[in-house]
Amino acid sequence: MSSPAFDIPPKGGFSFDLCRRNEMLSKKGVNPPSFRKTGTTIVGLIFQDGVILGADTRATEGPIVCDKNCEKIHYMAPNIYCCGAGTAADTEAVTDMVSSQLQLHRYHTGRESRVVTALTLLKRHLFNYQGYVQAALVLGGVDCTGPHLHTIYPHGSTDTLPFATMGSGSLAAMSVFESKYREGLTRDEGIQLVSEAICSGVFNDLGSGSNVDVCVITKGHKEYLRNHLLPNPRTYVSSKGYSFPKKTEVLLTKITPLKEKVIVIEGGDAMEE
Repeated sequence: MSSPAFDIPPKGGFSFDLCRRNEMLSKKGVNPPSFRKTGTTIVGLIFQDGVILGADTRATEGPIVCDKNCEKIHYMAPNIYCCGAGTAADTEAVTDMVSSQLQLHRYHTGRESRVVTALTLLKRHLFNYQGYVQAALVLGGVDCTGPHLHTIYPHGSTDTLPFATMGSGSLAAMSVFESKYREGLTRDEGIQLVSEAICSGVFNDLGSGSNVDVCVITKGHKEYLRNHLLPNPRTYVSSKGYSFPKKTEVLLTKITPLKEKVIVIEGGDAMEE
């Protein structure tokens, strides 16, 4: 039986055709690029009426703080939000992609999105890329079946827990949750506990810092508390102000209009009739 004349398109994911080349290079002492060290503290917990998510606002680029007030709590659906840790571009792209898919699903069904639907779309995408999409997520929301909280690791594995932490400051935040979390927390108690967990990551992890963002999701309602706490205010401002070197002086401000010059070259090849 003859083979088909057309090629079957490859499945999604990364290509691993160069594994032998990479193995040869590693034997010769050429080390592959390492993963970029990132820093974040993101948390979530279930309280008596819904879910509370929290995150710090520091974005780092190696040892440099490139943004002091970024947003790490991403919109997924009106009743679902997602905290992202890892590579900022990956978390933004993955959450935006799944958010648009959930929107199309709501248009098609006319129903509210379920948290398990967002969980399945996220974990399936991350599993396809085998950890090369560096997005560690805390997904929370409230749907017709109640409140839900999930963690999604970059390789596609997931956990379903009453409280969760992710990121480089997750150990410090988890110590607060394990010592103070209990079932049946009220809204104010939940916000206080989430804020304390984020502050624990801010003050004990160099990759986390700046402010505290909180998102409270209940049945039919959400409240996004942007910059709920400001634990790191700027305490020192120079009384003399800051002087900067003088810019290059402008020596001439006369504007000379340019005239168009058309040069006609004679003696080219004649066109054939």
